[in-house]
Amino acid sequence: MFSHSTNMASLFSVLMATLIFSMSLAGVAWAQGNTSFGTGALQNNTAGSFNTAIGLNALFSNSIGDFNTASGGQALVSNTTGDQNTATEVNALFSNTTASFNTASGVSALLSNTTGPKLMFVCWESVQRYGYRQ
Repeated sequence: MFSHSTNMASLFSVLMATLIFSMSLAGVAWAQGNTSFGTGALQNNTAGSFNTAIGLNALFSNSIGDFNTASGGQALVSNTTGDQNTATEVNALFSNTTASFNTASGVSALLSNTTGPKLMFVCWESVQRYGYRQ
């Protein structure tokens, strides 16, 4: 009698764990191939696919944007639907919301860009650090 109760309890536990796990994935069912590391990274992603977010709040607001890469705290933090953006360093492309095909490298590079597409910017501090001379 006890082994039957134990088996039923184990089965019930497995079924409940499977149900809870399945429900936890319901909001990201359409999102595929994303990678995130850091508190708040890709926090609000629902359907965006193939994004990489590394750092505190990197790609925090992204919901359906695809193929974005954010490396650094607050990089692409405001992006919601922009696609194929690359932001490297703290606050790079910070205000970008819907713009696509942008590349920003350096602290606060393209900080205020919101909707301007196809821009590339290397922060002057980064250029100086690597020996650029006028």
